[in-house]
Amino acid sequence: MSTLASQDNEYIERGWRLLQRRPLVAPGRDYHWITDHVSSIVEMKTPLWWWISTLITGCIASFTPMLLLYLVCTGVGVWGLNRPVCWAWDITNFVFWIGIGHAGTLISAILFLTRQKWRTSVNRSAEAMTIFAVICAGLFPLFHVGRIWVAWYLFPIPNSNAIWQNFRSPLLWDVFAVSTYFTVSIIFWYVGLIPDLATIRDRAKDPKRKIIYGILALGWRGSNRQWRHYEKAYLILAGIATPLVLSVHSVVSFDFATSVIPGWHTTIFPPYFVAGAIFGGFGMVLTLLIPFREIYGLHDVITSRHIDNMCKIILLTGSLVGYAYIMEIFIAWYSGNQYEWWLFLRSRVSQPGLHLAETVAPYWWAWAAMFFCNVISHQVFWFKACRRNLYVVFAVVMCVNAGMWFERFVIIVTSLQRDFLPSSWGYFRPTWVDVFTFVGTLGLFTFLFLLFVRFLPMITMFEVKGVLPEADPHHHGDHSHGHDEHEGAQA
Repeated sequence: MSTLASQDNEYIERGWRLLQRRPLVAPGRDYHWITDHVSSIVEMKTPLWWWISTLITGCIASFTPMLLLYLVCTGVGVWGLNRPVCWAWDITNFVFWIGIGHAGTLISAILFLTRQKWRTSVNRSAEAMTIFAVICAGLFPLFHVGRIWVAWYLFPIPNSNAIWQNFRSPLLWDVFAVSTYFTVSIIFWYVGLIPDLATIRDRAKDPKRKIIYGILALGWRGSNRQWRHYEKAYLILAGIATPLVLSVHSVVSFDFATSVIPGWHTTIFPPYFVAGAIFGGFGMVLTLLIPFREIYGLHDVITSRHIDNMCKIILLTGSLVGYAYIMEIFIAWYSGNQYEWWLFLRSRVSQPGLHLAETVAPYWWAWAAMFFCNVISHQVFWFKACRRNLYVVFAVVMCVNAGMWFERFVIIVTSLQRDFLPSSWGYFRPTWVDVFTFVGTLGLFTFLFLLFVRFLPMITMFEVKGVLPEADPHHHGDHSHGHDEHEGAQA
């Protein structure tokens, strides 16, 4: 009987280990290790590489304010805007950055409401990325209006001229949607920081740091009452932020879908833009986290399971984007609208003709780059070995980042460069001001993220501790005995 019982226990132990998923935190790491390791990133002496990176990105970021000042002094004509391409590089960058900011709120709000515990290691960095991306996005439409000093008329503020906004305009919807999204994202991010700011405050040895982090922690002491109020507030903010994830990029898509321009006038844009925003946002999250994971040795907190799950989301949303691309072409043909079909053939894909110069669409290269990066490149994520190879993952997400920019460029520029009036046809060419203003926002985004990593905990310590086995009230200590482990699991 004892032999049979031991065999049963062995089978139970083996079956439990097979069913057990990869842990969210490496085995053997406890509360103390998480606090020490994450806090040390903020507390350690500033490394040389950080000074060099911050200096370089800060110099690149300076391009944007200098060139925007040059634009205000000279005029919007320093950008490559022309007729009929009156929306071009600037609006492309605006939609691109707004899309990048979607992953943060998705990870924090929607995955929190659905109780996905794997979000705990990546949510704070994604939230910070959201805020920095929206800052970069807001610059372009703000200066696109030309007279920046009257931009406050976009808000419904009573004024002596009795000028009121056209609330039927999708461009005005953008103002309210983006500003609301930015405000809620900052509050959501800051509320999630409070418990960890108190941890940094309590560990600080420098009186100045203790005062600064003490002010930011808002008197947090970790009492039961504070935790109860915190959880309610965080849940309410998650509920508010969830519809914003779906609404913001839907509103941005209305800028195009409500027009009569071929290539824009389509009802697939709202879900297509949302899926593309999540697709590009997760690509940027991995672009940032993979290098910092290696630099700070966060392999035990940002595990292969986190990367694997994000790769699966990229595969899912990328498939939705690919479906949207195909449906755009199908509907252009099936609708019988000659203008839509002509646009796809002669502006994006290819055009029939007798001469070699007439057989290729003027923006075929942008459409081909978009299709390869957003539809083909991530198909390798069907294979587990590719999802676990960081070199492959990083190469794919870099393609995703580039592809999402090309997608916005294709939608905006190729739809405008062939107007209804052939005499106004033109070819858009960005100026050096266009290019370096966008490069400056890349530097600004990276510069802000480096500051965030240096002065604030990039990992949510208290949430990561909540997914440890020790946080389970039914935890039985070290699961080294098969029968006890099975009983603990059953409990």
